Parts: sequence; C-alpha cells; structure tokens
Amino acid sequence: MQHSLVFKVLDVLSDGKFHSGESIAKTFDISRVSIWNAIKKAEEFGVEIYSVRGRGYKLIQPITLLKKSSIQQVMGEIHHWFNIEIFDVMESTNSYLMEKASADHPHASVAATLIQTKGRGRRGRSWQSALGESLTFSLLWRFNGGAATLSGLSLAVGIALIRSFHRFGVMGALLKWPNDVLIQDGSQYKKLAGILIELQGDMEGQSSAVIGIGINLKLSKKSLSHIDQPAIDLTSVSVEEINPNELLGQILKDLADVLGQFNISKFSSLKEEWMTYHVYQHQTVTLSLGDGRSVTGLAQGVTEDGALMIETPSNGIETFSSGEITLRKA
Repeated sequence: MQHSLVFKVLDVLSDGKFHSGESIAKTFDISRVSIWNAIKKAEEFGVEIYSVRGRGYKLIQPITLLKKSSIQQVMGEIHHWFNIEIFDVMESTNSYLMEKASADHPHASVAATLIQTKGRGRRGRSWQSALGESLTFSLLWRFNGGAATLSGLSLAVGIALIRSFHRFGVMGALLKWPNDVLIQDGSQYKKLAGILIELQGDMEGQSSAVIGIGINLKLSKKSLSHIDQPAIDLTSVSVEEINPNELLGQILKDLADVLGQFNISKFSSLKEEWMTYHVYQHQTVTLSLGDGRSVTGLAQGVTEDGALMIETPSNGIETFSSGEITLRKA
C-alpha cells in the first residue's frame, strides 16, 4: 500500500471526530476495503484509532501532520531561503541529504518526517521514530571553508535548539557535550533531543554539513521502554502541547541565525552562550574514547573550537574533540 493514502486518511481523522469508512472512501473515490487497509497500516505506525460499528473511525489521540505551508508561515520571509521537503515515512533524513549533498542539491535543503524507520545516531545507534512521537529532520548547509573549519558545529546547533525551546516555554533544557539536549527530571538527566552531523567535502576547500536533529515530542510508554537511555519528551516539560510545524519553523529560523554567526566567526563567538547551558560543568565525568580508553576528571568547559576540557590530577587540563561523556556517579 502507498503511504500517501494512509496519511490522507489520517488528515481526515485529524479533526478528532468520527468518520465512517464509507464517507472517507467517497472522499477519495476508492473502496471501503482500501480505507480499512489504510487504517490497519496507520495502526502499524503506532497510531491508536477507535473503530466503532455504525460510527466509523476516530483518533484516540490527536495527531498534527507536517505541512510545508504551516512551517513556512512560522518562518516568515526567510522561508524563501530554504528548500523544504516533507516525507510521510522515511528511512533516514540524514542518509537522504548525504546522497543529495554530493550533487547540486540546494543549500539550506530540509528533509523532515514524523516517521523515520532507519535513523542513525552517534556511534551507529539507531533512531526510530513512531508517528507523532518524534520530530526528525535534517538540514543541508554548505560552507565556503573546509571541514577543518567546522569544529564546534554540533555545539552551535545545540544553542539553536535551546533558543527555540525557550520560545516555547521550555526553560530547563541543558546541553551535553557534544550533541545532546537534556532535561533534569528529579535526580536524573534525560535526553530530549539529539544531533548528528555528517560532513562531506575537502578539509581545506568547500564543505557541506548534513545536520540531523531528532526531538522527542510525545513518547508512549512502549517507546520509552525500548530506549536504551533515560529519555523525556516535550509534552512532559511544556505547559501547552507544541505543534510540530510551529516547532520546526522556529528551529529553522534559529538555525539560520546561529549558522550565519558560525560561518562568520566560528564557534568562538558562541562559546559563552554554550557554557551557560553546559550540564556537567565542574562535575566529575568519564569520557569514553573510541579506542577503548577512558578519561575521568572534572569537566571544565570547552575551548574556542568546541573541544571538551577535562582536568585530571595527573595531567591537568586535557582537551578532547570526540568521545562519549557520562556523569560519574558518587
């Protein structure tokens, strides 16, 4: 079955009312069996739907689908800078734009979806989003400088996310080096959003970055049970439910501002703002390196190019450009 029919049916049901299979079938000039199959496919995507004989179908929980026009409305005039593509279902928004990056795909291209089936996080971790539970998108951004000049880019993107969350009243978001947004929930820090950046191009010549972002919107208990780290969603930390179209539009606006600043003055001009939200500042952390080694010491912030500084009793302050950081338990 084509996914487009599933999402057309969900669009009809998005008003929260009952709709009979017959009326939906007439709307699209197809059989009631096709509508029934579309409903079953939607349920496979994790959508909960009431089915009542004599009344029809109704969404148990409202779903707001991504709409390009709604996103552009939030962005205002700068939406003309962006090439926005919305996908019903996608394996990986980052993989899609990485393939396009080597071609003549426009600068500031966006691929967004509410269902990603083969998403990838750092160190090969999977990122799977069910319909309505997460907002997943990637942004292709081209730079005049080479990849060597993009140190600290993921930290800059984190600042853009913090600014956007603040605009929606989410004030407690913090940044975990190098690419996670966390919220403190009791004694735990839980992941609200993640960033994955992939680069293409020469170290010295022109380069392109595909900036992938995944944000937890409204996670089900089932999804939370399958996530291998403490997680939290926007619904849990915001006063009002956040419309994903408004959220994406605002994030793209804030990304345009931050990336413009980064392009001119690199991460150094954003360092002070990033430090304001550094979740583990002056706390004892362990940094796991890719070769099996680890370093434990006090987190002392970041350098002008975004490298993590850790102070150890034996070596003083050392800097690291990659690794997986965890808070050392007392």
